Order: sequence, then C-alpha cells, then structure tokens
Amino acid sequence: MTELAVASPTDLPPGDGSPSAKPARKRPPFLILAAGGAAAFIAALVAFGTWITPHDPSHQDLMNTAATPGNGHLLGTDSLGRDVLSLLIAGARVAVVGPVIVATGAVIVGATLGMLAGWSGGLLDSVMSRVADLMYALPGLLVIVVVVGVLGGGYWLAVGVLMMLSLPTVFRLTRSVAAAQARLPYVEAARTLGLSAPHIIFRHILPNIVPTILATFLLDFVGALIGLSGLSFLGLGAPPGTPDWGALLADGQSMLTVNPWVSLAPGLLIVLTATSVTLLGDWMYDRYSSRGAQR
Repeated sequence: MTELAVASPTDLPPGDGSPSAKPARKRPPFLILAAGGAAAFIAALVAFGTWITPHDPSHQDLMNTAATPGNGHLLGTDSLGRDVLSLLIAGARVAVVGPVIVATGAVIVGATLGMLAGWSGGLLDSVMSRVADLMYALPGLLVIVVVVGVLGGGYWLAVGVLMMLSLPTVFRLTRSVAAAQARLPYVEAARTLGLSAPHIIFRHILPNIVPTILATFLLDFVGALIGLSGLSFLGLGAPPGTPDWGALLADGQSMLTVNPWVSLAPGLLIVLTATSVTLLGDWMYDRYSSRGAQR
C-alpha cells in the first residue's frame, strides 16, 4: 500500500498563504515617487532657501535690469535688476507657509466640528450642516477679492479669509465619514462598554478617518497656494517688494519678450507644487482609506 507524502509547512513555496509567508509591500508608482521628490525639493527651498540663494533677493542693480540669463544670473534679472533665481528661492517660503497655515487651521476646526456633527446627529448636525452649506455656496474668489480689497489687502488677511472659506469643505467631508463610522459595530461595542463620547471620537473614529482628513488637508493646501498666488498676482497679497511667486509672475508679464523666465519660472513652480501635492494626496487616500471601513 502506497503511503501518501504530506508536505510540511517548510516545504511550501513562499507566497502560498502559509503563516510564515509575508505579503509583499507594494511599491509606489514612479509618478508618485516623482511627486514626492518634487514636494521634498520645494520643502527644502522653504527650509533652507535663506542660506542657498546665490544673490541677495532684495539687491537691485538698476544698471542690469531685465537681463537675459548669464553673467552670474542663471535665470536673468527682473525689471529692478534683482536676480530671478534668488527671488524664486526666497519666495518659496512666502508661497508655501501661508497655504500650510490655511490648511492646518481649516482641518483643525473643520474636522473637529465635522466629527462632532457626524457623531451627534439630530438638531446640532442639521444646524451646523446648513451653515456649512451656506458658506460653501458663497463665491469664494469674489468674497476674497472684495474683503481683501476693501480692507486694504495684506498677506495675513488673505490667509485668514481663505481659512474661513476652506472650513465648509473640511466640515462636510469629515462629517460624512464620521457619520458612517459612527454606525459601524466597533462603535456600538465601545458604547456598550460605557466609553465616553470624546474617547470614542478621538481614540477610535479619528484614526479611521485620518486618510480623508489628510487628503483634504493637501487639497486645501493646493487651493490656498493658488488663491494666495492669484491675490499676489492682483496686488492684494504679499506687500510690495516681498519675494513672492504670484507677484513675480505679474511683474514678468511686461518682459516676456526680453526675459520670459521672470514669468515662466514662478508659474512652473506653482504648477509643480500644486500637481505634486495633489498626486500625493490622491495616492495616500486611495492606499489608506479602506482601512477604516474594515473595522
């Protein structure tokens, strides 16, 4: 009688579902790696731009205005003789710090209110949702231009207005996912155990909706970047003379035929920053958003 050979777990090939087999970690696509590299490059400009500018960005050489690239100026000079490359590097901090503050403030306030509304429901949810809908229906660009223009402009005023206008988007998205989480079995189990509402919201629901909050943060950053650059382009953002990508983009319009890099370079940096952050936000959401639904 022939004996049947039984394979031991150590004889099984890897990846066959045995307990010792570890799932291979999926590597990010090349496009996401490139977006991460671009975002890291912009972050380095923000952090170390003061020390790596080849020239003083505020120095004016009126004998060498609107010069083409060369003679120690890699991207030429602007209408005041300032080095364009130095202005771009120094302007990264102004262009990025404001949007980070806008997105951070909107996420802290909007996500907290959204989780509270999604958890509580009832009258409180209805009132908060109607207020958010009313703010969401406002023409954001028109409101920013009117408020900032009437109050005399200013970078930080624009940051505050953009933060307020970003709240409804964060609130609505957070409320939606928080309300969905509140109906899942693990929340009912936590309620049965007698855990307090703040404990359940911040220790259990919040970790499961972090992907949505992070993606919203990055999208708000992109919106604020474009909004603040647009206001600077219109002369309502950063004060005159401050290195800023939007202001540099506007100043270079009159020099497109002389030195197009004055406008092209800041425009490319704005597009590069917005595109890379958007790609990273979409990838992070697609990769991590399914974890909370499996609880």
